[in-house]
Amino acid sequence: MSSLITAITEHDEAARFLAWPGDFDLDCGEHVEEVHLASGAALEGFAGDGAGGSFFFCGDGGEERPVLYADSEGQAALLAVGLPELLRLLLVVPWWRDCPTFSEEESERARARHLEDMPDLTAGRDRAAAALGLELPTEAEALARLREVVTGAGEAFTLIFTPDSLPYEPLFEV
Repeated sequence: MSSLITAITEHDEAARFLAWPGDFDLDCGEHVEEVHLASGAALEGFAGDGAGGSFFFCGDGGEERPVLYADSEGQAALLAVGLPELLRLLLVVPWWRDCPTFSEEESERARARHLEDMPDLTAGRDRAAAALGLELPTEAEALARLREVVTGAGEAFTLIFTPDSLPYEPLFEV
């Protein structure tokens, strides 16, 4: 089985869609601060976003590991259990940060703004998903799963700013 990271690097169109509107770039895997998980589990940065945020694999293993996101403002949240789940979220709801209550209404407003700028958004998303071999959930399913993962994350996924031993703030108010 081929890795999704390899598939992204081999499919320019999928990589471009994930970079924007997904705001996910495999070339930006270094986090700007020294951090660790409160549990002591392994933490591996593997991608970033345009605003200095980072995506981390948590624990040992491969792309099936939980994925934590940390922004550059000291907030973090577990977003997905595995890279496939994260990519489905980024493809279906690339505006997930505009949905702090995980509501379909928030998502509809954000989608409308994105479609104004990118009328071919859905077609691009579908091509990227096909290139990566991913079946996509509905928007409602993706938001419900995000809520489930965010609210179910325990202390094991608390990100700590290592120099001061201070936890990052939650990215979502739940």
